[in-house]
Amino acid sequence: GRDVVRNGYLPERSVTTVVGDIEVEVPRIRARDGEPINFASKLIPPYLRRSKSIDAWVAYAYLKGISEGDMARVLEVVLGEGAKKLTPNVVSSLKAKWRTEFDEWKKQDLNKFTFSYIYVDGIYQKIRGDNPKLCVLVVIGVDDQGKKHLLTLEDGTRESTQSWHEVLVDLKSRGMNEPALAIGDGALGFWSALSEIYPTTKHQRCWLHKTGNVLNYLPKSLHSKVKGSIREIWMSPTRDDAKAAIRTFETKYGAKYPKAVNCLTKDTDAL
Repeated sequence: GRDVVRNGYLPERSVTTVVGDIEVEVPRIRARDGEPINFASKLIPPYLRRSKSIDAWVAYAYLKGISEGDMARVLEVVLGEGAKKLTPNVVSSLKAKWRTEFDEWKKQDLNKFTFSYIYVDGIYQKIRGDNPKLCVLVVIGVDDQGKKHLLTLEDGTRESTQSWHEVLVDLKSRGMNEPALAIGDGALGFWSALSEIYPTTKHQRCWLHKTGNVLNYLPKSLHSKVKGSIREIWMSPTRDDAKAAIRTFETKYGAKYPKAVNCLTKDTDAL
């Protein structure tokens, strides 16, 4: 009673994978009534010549400084003879494809979401050999259902007000609502830009960054214990309990490590 039946295989073709070249035959089907029918395997899509993991290898190698001309030679250790197919033209085509996908992703409409709060950070990443570190400005939004969304990745001039201003203007133009709260580190550039673009959004300093800053003033032997004390602060059920936990922190470490205590207490309200 099936409408379609197996009808042999399509011509055999070679697919490059992380375990080398594999010869595959994709099944072919036909309709019982003789009408034309289109079938595309999800495992082996039409025209597939290499697995997605190969593209990931190429991207990683390129970011680590391997040139287009050296790609095949370097990846031959991992991919074997199949690496010879990764010609400079192939790598160049992949780069163009990634750029197109990235540009399309950055234009996604945000009107259909309501974001309750956003996390922001500037991440310094060293890529392409001796090039200076690139500052990537990242915004992650959490919607009213509690789901996280990566909203944007943008290269900036450090974490300047102008760079963050451009990022927020772009998000607003794509339909991002004014979130109730924004969480970030102590970089002043973001907070200045936020006050201009989303003036009613409340500011909160990130406890993860602050914990790292405090630990910089303490010996490693105390890190585990101090992390526990800091966790008691931000996990407190009420503001009064949090302030009491801060006073306890001051009592424990103030005499011997005043810089660590000051690093925490000077930003109490923002935290």
